[in-house]
Amino acid sequence: MWLRVDARSSEPMYQQIVDQVKARVAEGLLKPGDRLPSVRELAGMLTINHNTIAKAYQELERQRVIEVVRGRGTFICETGQAWDAEARRQAMVDTMRKLVVEAHHLGMDETELLRLFQRVLAQWREQREGET
Repeated sequence: MWLRVDARSSEPMYQQIVDQVKARVAEGLLKPGDRLPSVRELAGMLTINHNTIAKAYQELERQRVIEVVRGRGTFICETGQAWDAEARRQAMVDTMRKLVVEAHHLGMDETELLRLFQRVLAQWREQREGET
């Protein structure tokens, strides 16, 4: 199974699903047009409440990561589908602000955060290049 949920995590289960689907798309493991399991199917696979899956799918749809086609299923969207440049920038600014706040609470200074970001970005690039 390509998704795992940790019930003991402080992160809500629906958010774990959202983050993992987005990561699989970024890694190229899920591609535009790929079909995801239905809410009920995924709830059964993960043995969690279907409302949790529905909430995750709603958030993924709101973020334009997936699209639900009534009667056909749930599919991965084209990257950045229907996002204008300003909306993309604002979404990234919001995410980066959360990251900066979290780094502050972990006692990281700006230099350490930038180095860590560069290392993660390089690893992500290497991983993507290794898959092509």
